[in-house]
Amino acid sequence: MNYEVAKNNYLISTDKNKIDISYVHSALSQTYWSPGVSISVVKRAMKGSLCFGVYSRDKQIGYARMVTDKATFGYLADVFIDKKYQGKGLAKWLVEMILAHPDVKDVRGILLATRDAHGLYEKLGFIPVSNPERFMVCNPTGYKSK
Repeated sequence: MNYEVAKNNYLISTDKNKIDISYVHSALSQTYWSPGVSISVVKRAMKGSLCFGVYSRDKQIGYARMVTDKATFGYLADVFIDKKYQGKGLAKWLVEMILAHPDVKDVRGILLATRDAHGLYEKLGFIPVSNPERFMVCNPTGYKSK
């Protein structure tokens, strides 16, 4: 079942059939966290995630995805709003609607990584990891973001 929320002239939807994969790929391949990402990786990531498209009328203007087991853990990734639409509160609204989604709202913990949006996420209840000494990362492909 798809989840859709409308506000003013904007729509957030989990309907993967609405997602403009070429647009998402183009945008993500230019970010600091996934520079040059291939379209095949974007498609595989979408397939294994709960995806949220943001639309102005029928035009896609944003995206985010949640990787989750729907019970204990979630990882929020690839959050972006098109530069032409930034400054309208859409990123905050998008993350609020993700956190309210029935498959996410009761998850025990959600992790994310950001270089430049700490203020946005703090407003929504995210805090720095309090015990980083417990966390580790495995990077078998050797992928490095900028």
